[in-house]
Parts: sequence; structure tokens; C-alpha cells
Amino acid sequence: MAKKVQTDRRDFVKYSTLGLLGLVMGGGIVFSPYLEGKENKLRPPGAVPEKDFLALCIKCGQCLQVCPYHSIKLNDINKGTGEGTPFIDPNIRACYACNAVPCVLACPSGALDHKTEKAEDIRMGIAVLEFPDTCLGISRTPIPEGYDNKMIAFTKSVRNETPEEEELIKKFMGREGEACNLCADMCPVPNPLSAIAMVPDAKGGKRPEIYEGCIGCGACQDVCPTSTPSIVVKPRMTYEEYYGNKSQGIS
Repeated sequence: MAKKVQTDRRDFVKYSTLGLLGLVMGGGIVFSPYLEGKENKLRPPGAVPEKDFLALCIKCGQCLQVCPYHSIKLNDINKGTGEGTPFIDPNIRACYACNAVPCVLACPSGALDHKTEKAEDIRMGIAVLEFPDTCLGISRTPIPEGYDNKMIAFTKSVRNETPEEEELIKKFMGREGEACNLCADMCPVPNPLSAIAMVPDAKGGKRPEIYEGCIGCGACQDVCPTSTPSIVVKPRMTYEEYYGNKSQGIS
């Protein structure tokens, strides 16, 4: 009798565990598209479609190691799905579109497409003037005092500051009190006028206008001197998807 009870208990544990595992796996299948849908991170240059990216990325961190601007971070458990996968937060440091695209060259798994060979090949997202009411160019408000300190803080926090970062800081410096055109002036696209330009606004100032050459690197968001960036990047969105055939025009 005792032997039968022991056997029954073993079977109960075995099948209960299998059942629970099945529920967990089933739940993963059911809920993973929902979680994936909530994720909308700015991935490094050359990132393949998100579902494929999450499947291919081996979380090796090689892209992070070779980035000369320290732009790439690894996702942690508190930041949603894709733990350990690389992303870029342009509120901290944008991608500055290196000509050789070293992050792509360093990727061993195909998560970053090796067909992305130069800056013009990059398609990370599209820039959008999300908060025009705060845009300093539109309101004709000079770049505020302290902007230089804000922009160099991240670079100075990096132990191994690179020559590329030093050049970036030099370009940032000395603009306090000037009319703001930073988003257009700091665009790293080889032909920046194909991506963004300051155009007249109905309020008398100038506003950034986005064009098809925008690669979604986030530099405009990075350098925007407002407390919440007026211009932001929509990850994995194309110019056609956001702007379509509509003219951005003057408002």
C-alpha cells in the first residue's frame, strides 16, 4: 500500500510539473507577441526586423565594445523583453553614424545586417518634431547657459574617452546664447540637408523639417537643449510610414 502511495505521489509530481511547464511555455507563446509589441527600442545600425533580431542576437556585446561613441547599451531585466540585447538611448548618447559602421562588422550572428556598410545605409527610425511648442528654434529662444556642461557630462563619465568623442564635444561647445539649430547642425548624415533642415515657421522662428535621408540615428534628440527633447526618433519607422505624402509645411 505504501509503495502504491509513493508511486502515485511520484506520478502526481511528474505530471503536475509537466503540466505547469506546459502552461508557462504556452503562456510565453501567447504573451510574447504582446511583450514584443510593447518593446520599441532604438536598435543599433543594421538591426534586422525585431522578431528576427531577438532570435538572432547572441547577446555577446561585441557591438558595444567597438562603438567609438559609447552609444550602445545592453538591455537589463528591468527594461522589458530582450534581456542582454543591445539598444541605443538617444537621451543619453545617440548613434553618430560611423562611416565604417563598426558595430555591424563586429556582429557575428546576423542580428545586424552586414549589408549596412556606410552611414547612408543605416535605417534605425525616423525623427519627428514631437513637441513643437518647446522648440527653441520656433520660439526664437537662444541656447541656454549650461548647455555645454549638459552635453559633455556623459562623455566625461566614460573612462576611455575616444578621439571621436573628443571631436564631437568640440563641435558641441561654444553655442550658448546662439539661435538654436543644433538638430540640423549636428546631424551626422554625410549630406545632412537630405535628412533635416531648419525652415521658416509661421511664428517667425525656424523649425526642423525632416526629409527622406533621415536615418533615425537620434543625434537630433541627443543634442536638443530642452529638458524634454522637442525632437525625437520613432524607432523602426520609415519616412513613408510616418509622413506619407503629407507635407510637413509651416505651422
